[in-house]
Amino acid sequence: MSQFSLELKDVRKSFGSAEIIRGANLQVTKGERVAIIGPNGAGKSTLFNLISGRFGISSGDILLHGQSIAGLQPYEINRRGLSRSFQITNIFHRLSVYENLRCAVLWSLGYRYSFWHRLNALKDVHQRAVAIMEEIGLTARRNVTAGLLTYAEQRALEIGITVAGGAEVILLDEPTAGMSRSESDAAVELIRKMTVNKTLLMVEHDMSVVFGLADKIAVVVYGEVIACDTPQNIRHNQAVKDAYLGGHAPVENAA
Repeated sequence: MSQFSLELKDVRKSFGSAEIIRGANLQVTKGERVAIIGPNGAGKSTLFNLISGRFGISSGDILLHGQSIAGLQPYEINRRGLSRSFQITNIFHRLSVYENLRCAVLWSLGYRYSFWHRLNALKDVHQRAVAIMEEIGLTARRNVTAGLLTYAEQRALEIGITVAGGAEVILLDEPTAGMSRSESDAAVELIRKMTVNKTLLMVEHDMSVVFGLADKIAVVVYGEVIACDTPQNIRHNQAVKDAYLGGHAPVENAA
């Protein structure tokens, strides 16, 4: 078994004649929290879409727990232990908080499509959904329709859905975008708690979140990973400073 939860090997992606990802290489060790940062248009979201199977790679390889997932459909990758969130909240707006979480745990507990199972009779599903609901702090909102939650609550619910299936590798795409500072601080603590013993890869623009949460920071510029190191080393990396603000300001002050 590979020591890396996730590996990108010379990954490339072109849309027509435009090469967006240009030979990206990255290794994420089991249990690490890695933040992907980079200027706007660097290819961060495209990279996330390649890893999760939303886009197919043009060349190279992507390994999950040492096994290639290149060419697999998103649901196949999910069943191999990788789950992701999106920039735009992706929940069932007409279902309650509890119903959203109950849907999310079914597959991981061995339940498949069936006309013979009554959802209300599945005690293990109920217990798991209730436990996650408590962890994300939404027990009091159990029966509230998800579309009526505040923005921060919806993001918390999406994080709960993302981890509910038991995936070992979690991808979060801008999890604190649009939040106030207090909401962002609460989200960071929630992410820290919900990803214990899991591998986390996230795209994030808020540098206080990045430097406060990540074990390592991967910097993407023009479709390449130009550096992947500890926050302390990234802070003083001249190539990273140049990529952001011409080398004149600390990286943590960049947007």
